[in-house]
Amino acid sequence: MRTNLQAESAEQLWSKYMQLTEAEASFRALKSELSIRPLFHQKEPRVKAHGMVAFLGYALWVTLKHLLKRRPVIVPQPLASGVDNAQPLSPMKALALLSTLQSADIVLPTTDGREIRLRRITEPSLEQKSLLRQLGISLPERLRSSPKCSADSVIV
Repeated sequence: MRTNLQAESAEQLWSKYMQLTEAEASFRALKSELSIRPLFHQKEPRVKAHGMVAFLGYALWVTLKHLLKRRPVIVPQPLASGVDNAQPLSPMKALALLSTLQSADIVLPTTDGREIRLRRITEPSLEQKSLLRQLGISLPERLRSSPKCSADSVIV
């Protein structure tokens, strides 16, 4: 193997090589698992925002991967023979399982023309509850509404 990297020992060189493979794996995760593709923005703030969103998505992906390693979540996988083969859950499968959880606003009009907005989270399925419990994650009953969360939404 040839390289232009400088290292004092073979162990340090191997460590640098492993960092390279980890960086390559992160770009693969961004493109495939997280489906973040390159976008060709015309304005610098949008380029920076896209980079930040990609970074945050990847940071959450790595956090989920480490949570799943620390607290392995086992889901049964039926084999053709009819016998269950328990396999650890991958981050992609965990996200697919949790992808149906949604946040929604309940809008209640008042008699004086104003609106009361209550932000709620959909009820997780039994599988989702089990996964969240095994990961040590609890969902709030409701989320706080922020009147400044979007330029398009107006809350009176």
